[in-house]
Amino acid sequence: MDRAALAQRYAAVKAGIPEKVKLIAVSKLRTAEEIQVLYDLGHRAFGENYPQELRDKQPLLPPDIEWHFIGHLQTNKVKYLGSHTHLVHGVDSSKLMDELDKRAATNGLVQDILLQVHIAREETKHGMLQEEVAHVVARQTSTPWQNLRIRGLMGMASNTGERSLVQQEFRGLAGFFGELRASGTTDPTIFTELSMGMSGDVDLAIEAGTTMVRIGTAIFGERGAGTKP
Repeated sequence: MDRAALAQRYAAVKAGIPEKVKLIAVSKLRTAEEIQVLYDLGHRAFGENYPQELRDKQPLLPPDIEWHFIGHLQTNKVKYLGSHTHLVHGVDSSKLMDELDKRAATNGLVQDILLQVHIAREETKHGMLQEEVAHVVARQTSTPWQNLRIRGLMGMASNTGERSLVQQEFRGLAGFFGELRASGTTDPTIFTELSMGMSGDVDLAIEAGTTMVRIGTAIFGERGAGTKP
């Protein structure tokens, strides 16, 4: 690992992100050593995609790291998140919320989550429709999920080189986020986070008003041959 190159890439990414936007360094399939380099540079928020990998890395690294789970989460894998996940980004069903709520109750905590909205054209992308999200948010006030706190929304744009489409999708999600904040069904002091934007479209996400961006390759570089995709 080239520590100097990693530090240089990290500095370049940081320079392009406004202070008000949280940078989540996507550390899936990266070593604890690589994560430690960024930690030593002052970075604290890291994003993982695989529950077991998050479980295994956490005890190897400093306890004040802010772990974000940003991948697709199956209900039978919730148990691996334990009590050390700061924010679960991709919550895409009430069934998953039921399981997260049960585990949070078992661990004696309130788990912060983001609801994933389907904004892309690909059917393979996960997420709820806007109507489903609005229904879930309305139910939260009544409320079946005592150990969950909905902090905002998350979305993944279409995997396309058509930047105008990505821009449209991000702006649409940001508009929906604003509508929910103003609807009276959310507490605007809690419902504050919008997670969208990755290495290839971070500028469009920032322009649309994201509060969090998820960046991996631009910081850590390309993975070596033979690594898991």
